[in-house]
Amino acid sequence: MLTSSVLSVDTFYISFRREATMEFTGRGGHLLSKKRSSATRTTIHSLDHDILCVVFAFLDLFDLVRCSSVCKSWNAIINRSKLLQVLYYKQLQEATGDVSRHTFSGKSLKTYLEETAMGHHRISLQEGSIEIDQWKGHSFGVAQCRMKMGLVLTGVGDKVMRLWSSNSCKCLEEYSVAAMGRLIDFDFDESKIVGLAGTRLCIWRRNGKRYIFPSLEGTFAKGFCMRYIDPEAVVGCEDGTARVFDMYSRKCSQIIRLRSGPITCLSLSDNRFVISGSSIGSVKVADLSSNQPITSLRSIDSTGVRTLCFNPSSHLVYAGTSAGYTQCWDLRTMRSLWEYRVSPNVVYSIAHLHKDISSLVVGGIDGVLRVLNQNTGEVLSSCIMEGNTLSNTSKTLFEDRERRKGRRLPVDSHLDIIPRASRPPIICLAVGMKKVVTTHNDRYIRMWRFNK
Repeated sequence: MLTSSVLSVDTFYISFRREATMEFTGRGGHLLSKKRSSATRTTIHSLDHDILCVVFAFLDLFDLVRCSSVCKSWNAIINRSKLLQVLYYKQLQEATGDVSRHTFSGKSLKTYLEETAMGHHRISLQEGSIEIDQWKGHSFGVAQCRMKMGLVLTGVGDKVMRLWSSNSCKCLEEYSVAAMGRLIDFDFDESKIVGLAGTRLCIWRRNGKRYIFPSLEGTFAKGFCMRYIDPEAVVGCEDGTARVFDMYSRKCSQIIRLRSGPITCLSLSDNRFVISGSSIGSVKVADLSSNQPITSLRSIDSTGVRTLCFNPSSHLVYAGTSAGYTQCWDLRTMRSLWEYRVSPNVVYSIAHLHKDISSLVVGGIDGVLRVLNQNTGEVLSSCIMEGNTLSNTSKTLFEDRERRKGRRLPVDSHLDIIPRASRPPIICLAVGMKKVVTTHNDRYIRMWRFNK
């Protein structure tokens, strides 16, 4: 444990960097070098741990946290050298003027790092400059996207799902659904991809193996949407039922009748609640534990619910409607918190970053990417894409990437005078750390990067 009685955090941090740098450069200030064979390929893994510590010591807290998530090796080096703890104490000292009263604990550091990261994310979405990477991801009709763990999964129209790096926008893996009918919806985690194709559920292992649910258990009349939280996937069907499938037994474990009409969108909570929306404007909640609907969430807008999302950190449910409204309910009390018209047209997609309880990102038919306050529904920022291309960074098939600038709109902007090319309809979106990926039912994928 670091203690301020030995030396101040500033002194420790400066001396650590000085000593580490001297080890790297030599006491005379010259770079130490060794002759390497020209045949030997040097990678980041060739660097000694002490040299990596030198590099890491020059990073700020946010970048250091990101590096600690790259791989187990880097995480171990950063934790063993206590760089995060040093920076944590340093920032506490700057904020309070006295670090001696604070004792380090893993919990307090983790909480502080999460709050710092979410603060960076929130400010970047609301105020940061915007760059947009745009590339041709499919031959036609890319309408769905999911983003997590630095990866983006896209697909629908051309019966192919592609997995991309959210940083480089390079295609990493490809999964075909050509023999299984039309791809409707999908999700993924670190080991598998779950897809609703035609009237079947399918699982693609990241190692390339594919599993199709047995016909007697995995076939139903028509599925409109699907959500997945391991080990269960829930399909919203045309007949108003939600069908629950176990991913390991590959069997339908429950069928819950939620409404008389079709279920058009779904969201799942971590305590096994299923939240469903429909074209008749109602949102219903069911408990998988009791196999029964619990309640309907009331709304003044009856034009139809197009999208749903649930935030497990705040227990809030959000919905977007055909009339351009966004709505919020507290799942603990089942009461409406706010209802706000954010767009003159359909809201197709709503999402937020995992564990973020401040910002909500909304997209719809008018093509404007909006950032909302999760707690009030207030529109904090509205963004569109500029027409001019800044650079072309790739020329390969399905990766012809170009970079454009994004622009924030004034509050009193008239959308009718903004060219449609700058705001193609946003059919689906997903949120990552200081970035948003959007799809538009055309060939292109757009990655919005928000820089503080």
